[in-house]
Amino acid sequence: MGDFALTLLEWFRENGRALPWRQTQDPYAIWLSEVILQQTQVKQGMNYWLRFMSHWPTVELLAAATEDEVLREWQGLGYYSRARNLHFAARQIVEMGGFPQTLEGIKSLKGVGDYTAAAIGSIAFGLPAAVVDGNVYRVLSRHFGISTPINTTEGKKEFSLLANHLLPKKNASAYNQAIMDFGAIQCTPQSPRCLICPLQESCMALREGRVGELPVKMKTLKVKERHLVYIYMRYQGQIAIHRRGKGDIWQGLYEPLLTETVPTDAVMLREKVRHVLTHRILLADFYLWEPVERPQLPPDYFWIEEGELDRYAKPRLIEVLLDAVIR
Repeated sequence: MGDFALTLLEWFRENGRALPWRQTQDPYAIWLSEVILQQTQVKQGMNYWLRFMSHWPTVELLAAATEDEVLREWQGLGYYSRARNLHFAARQIVEMGGFPQTLEGIKSLKGVGDYTAAAIGSIAFGLPAAVVDGNVYRVLSRHFGISTPINTTEGKKEFSLLANHLLPKKNASAYNQAIMDFGAIQCTPQSPRCLICPLQESCMALREGRVGELPVKMKTLKVKERHLVYIYMRYQGQIAIHRRGKGDIWQGLYEPLLTETVPTDAVMLREKVRHVLTHRILLADFYLWEPVERPQLPPDYFWIEEGELDRYAKPRLIEVLLDAVIR
């Protein structure tokens, strides 16, 4: 085992985060944490993990839930395809007769890529597979002075080979958790703690004054804007909603009337509310309409009692609309 790995493991023993999914080797609990923490900070994801484990303490119980139930518990985390994949994969695991214990088997689960498979495989089963996530890219690129863009095919291959070369095969679980925590706590994106870093003497980025430049990431697609107009239509204590279909944002979530035509007697609540997604900026106008006669609904819309709305999983943007209605 090289000095780099030994230093990280020693640092981890003193500074590693005490996270509840680290108190178990249950692959279901570990997998759940990894899915939740994709695109989500630990502080926010912790409560979701605890709630999911409370509602569905086993993969069999999660598999038996409906997609609506899972989406409702996921509400507020965003990137809802993670929740749909989680639910689908839970049913895969039940059909398999248990959680797969090989990297290939774990990667066969819906929504599980190389990183998640390596994390689950190493932590739950001790498999010698190195994780490569944003924290790992940052630590390795800075320490070894690597300028290859991390979001290119060449970069992904280079960092994967290096990560697996550095991995202590018999201690993969602790090492993977160590390097992830090191990136999250010590070698942070902004204001890294270089002056008290145990790797400062061997860090090429620190030596060359390039800490702020690494890792390198190629510029990707230009973010596009999309304009949405929502009408919160209320009639005799009921409101109209529908479930979003496949092939667009927020698949499987519920929303009020989305339209291009606003009734003349509708009341403007909020205008051009900005909501940022990965490759898109949404600008939404919100209206309240209380017609005197029950209107004909467009296809796929249906009436529900207004007090039942909390039973339906909704995008965060719609929560903003509801806040405007309540106020």
